[in-house]
Amino acid sequence: MPGLVQRLFPDCCWKMPATTPPTLYLTFDDGPIPEETPFVVEQLAQYNAKGTFFCVGDNLRRHPEVAGLVVAQGHRLANHTFHHLSGWSTSHAHYLQDVAQCQELLDALQPEARPLLRPPYGRITRPLARELHRTHQIIMWDMLTCDYDQQFAPEECLATAIRLSRPGSIVVFHDSLKASRNLRYVLPRYLAHFAELGYGFASL
Repeated sequence: MPGLVQRLFPDCCWKMPATTPPTLYLTFDDGPIPEETPFVVEQLAQYNAKGTFFCVGDNLRRHPEVAGLVVAQGHRLANHTFHHLSGWSTSHAHYLQDVAQCQELLDALQPEARPLLRPPYGRITRPLARELHRTHQIIMWDMLTCDYDQQFAPEECLATAIRLSRPGSIVVFHDSLKASRNLRYVLPRYLAHFAELGYGFASL
């Protein structure tokens, strides 16, 4: 993510502090869905890895059992709006209502968790961010795998993800049908690569 964008939104979380041993913060956007989310949970379990799942509220509504699986395995659920809205083309009132609708479902599943939000596409305005900071911590990223890009070969996707990841990186994957080919190739190999280097994987 360009440094200028990060400077425009300094109150958003772009990366976590480096730790010893080094840690990566894997996040998964757009689920939960039965076709892909259980695969992600299974892969994480092999490395005792914890992740953060930024959920579309309508998917939570339709697949509560999949969300329950994520929670049962000790992962973190977070807000990705109810209808996957762009903050650039949605009125503030509508966007805030959509976030609240998703948060209501999340609170029923993880009532003790502090609210986290990732704006879909990373698209948000500064006035909207100020409003959202009142209720949520906004989580961005410093490493986007682009697994959703079907023109991106799986091998290239993996190589790029490995090359750009750093200790403390917030890494974006997608548990979605669109990302399935790259996700299923990249995630197991990414986990294996960094586990061999002594990295841990934590939720936010």
